[in-house]
Amino acid sequence: SLTGMVLSVLVILLLSVLYETVKIGKAKVLRRAVLAIPRSLSHDVLLEQDGDSSGFAFSPSRWFVFHVSQTLLHVVQVVVGYMVMLAVMSYNAWIFLGVVVGSALGYFM
Repeated sequence: SLTGMVLSVLVILLLSVLYETVKIGKAKVLRRAVLAIPRSLSHDVLLEQDGDSSGFAFSPSRWFVFHVSQTLLHVVQVVVGYMVMLAVMSYNAWIFLGVVVGSALGYFM
């Protein structure tokens, strides 16, 4: 039906936007993880406490949280990506158009 097709295209459009959003979120988490690693990995820097006033103390637990966050975002990105791919593989022009428009909107936002 027409209503079912419109809802399907809307859902696929939103999934495409979600895919782009997760991709950007993953890049932001990667940037934070890289900034959490000190430029110098000397013994003194690695032994500093988290309460350092400069805010640049290396914290393996903080880096681990960033790594777990990246992993979870990657899993979400892969799952959503395969769902969008399967929708495109239906060879429906309207669904394909929903993916294209959703990807464009997601990237634009």
